[in-house]
Amino acid sequence: MINLNKKKIIITGASGGIGNSIVKKLSDFGANILATGTKIEKLEELKSKYKNINIIKFDISQSDKIEEFIDNATNELGGNLDCIINNAGLTQDNLAIRMSLEEWRKVIDINLTSTFLLSKFAIKKMLKNKSGKIVNITSVVGHTGNLGQTNYTASKAGIVAMSKSLAIEYAKKNININCISPGFIKTAMTDKIDEKFKELIISKIPSARLGEPDDVANAVLFLASDQSNYINGETIHVNGGMYMA
Repeated sequence: MINLNKKKIIITGASGGIGNSIVKKLSDFGANILATGTKIEKLEELKSKYKNINIIKFDISQSDKIEEFIDNATNELGGNLDCIINNAGLTQDNLAIRMSLEEWRKVIDINLTSTFLLSKFAIKKMLKNKSGKIVNITSVVGHTGNLGQTNYTASKAGIVAMSKSLAIEYAKKNININCISPGFIKTAMTDKIDEKFKELIISKIPSARLGEPDDVANAVLFLASDQSNYINGETIHVNGGMYMA
């Protein structure tokens, strides 16, 4: 039986739809959570709804402050860190020939570089405990490619390769680094998709529906738990069969 009792976990991007579900799921299973994001109102709402949650407003684009953030977050959790869920990210879509260098750099810096730095400084904390879990949220399009998303797909594919390298480096220290790659999930972002285009997407999914944020949260729960202790450097695909690795 999965039990996260007393596990100390950081969740980035906690104020979004998938982040909300991850917070709820891990809280339901007893985790002590540090939830972070850029929308303080959403974070305060989470704190009022679920037990064992602390919050820190933080923008992961501030790469020079990530080490300080990990220190502060770990202190809020009582000085130890068992797991970090790197869920925060953004899109800034454009066709490649129209994509500015700024659009490219912004997405790569936030999605890939900041995830690396969050993982790096989390690992430093975990080495003291000689154990830990890192769960990086990627995307199906990091495996398939997607129109107008050369920056986003590159960042998400990079997270997968980076996670494999980190897993090799720290496996002997009992630190597991894995990825979850969601397909098209019902969120505020997919709600904005034109209905005809949404129907086209669903037609390519064998399950014939969009996923729920809870589908992703269930996979996070497993990878954050002791039930996944012998799984390292892997990617769990949560996409209804849209892409089968």
